[in-house]
Amino acid sequence: MLSAMRNNLYSLDATALAELARRDVQAALAEDVGTGDLTAQLIDPSRKASARIVARESAVLCGRPWVEAALTTLDPAVQLSWRVQEGQRMQANQTVLELQGKACALLTAERTALNFLQLLSGVASKTATYVAAVAGTGAQIVDTRKTLPGLRLAQKYAVRMGGGVNHRVGLYDAILIKENHIAAAGGIAQVLVQARAQESRASFIEIEVETLEQLREALAHDAAMVLLDNMDLATLRAAVAMNQELGSPRGIGPAILEISGGVTLDGLRSLAETGVDRISIGTLTKDVQATDFSLRFDSL
Repeated sequence: MLSAMRNNLYSLDATALAELARRDVQAALAEDVGTGDLTAQLIDPSRKASARIVARESAVLCGRPWVEAALTTLDPAVQLSWRVQEGQRMQANQTVLELQGKACALLTAERTALNFLQLLSGVASKTATYVAAVAGTGAQIVDTRKTLPGLRLAQKYAVRMGGGVNHRVGLYDAILIKENHIAAAGGIAQVLVQARAQESRASFIEIEVETLEQLREALAHDAAMVLLDNMDLATLRAAVAMNQELGSPRGIGPAILEISGGVTLDGLRSLAETGVDRISIGTLTKDVQATDFSLRFDSL
């Protein structure tokens, strides 16, 4: 199922999402708990406790399946009551989850559960900030492959919870032709011919260009998706105009235009207003400010 899930990240159902979370949590618990939690073993294993997870700042909640996997792995009978739903904004000092279960299990699961919650909420919240910055322009905020090793699917899920759009999952599910691919293949025309021979295996074919002349050549050879790399605002506007004018010789309409490179929040709105369709941003998943949470016991 996990293999199929990788190829269908854009429509994860609840079962596949739970499997992904369990896989990630198993690795995290193995790393953290090892042969046993020496400190939690000081607690009577039959003792029950009530606890709360509290958000310490305003953010978008993300990571519920991972929190549930961490807690239920160590206490299958734990009772969970979410006060904030996945993808919703929470406020500072708001209780997001109330839980009851074995005290030792809650103590052992605490760090793993909070690690996933703080990371994924951080990704979702950052994405939501970028999405809000381009609201009304028609541009989509898109992630990249610049993810934490081993957590790509989780982070891309968090991008969606923040209102963003997933790019390709990995090297296996789409074709993204960059400068070195073009050079190695002998040119834009040649590499696009080679790409179309693999079209049935790819969810999309995209080619990167650095100049308007390269864009003109790509459009002349029926490029349906073009990545505009590190272009200034004037060049981007000219690229959008050229795309509208030339479209595709095959009559499939204008290409999808994506911006990449040097994108910052301060200049994001101006980039979106050039008329491009997508803006891909590596910082969504590689420069993450974790959301602050804490778990507090109410009674023992």
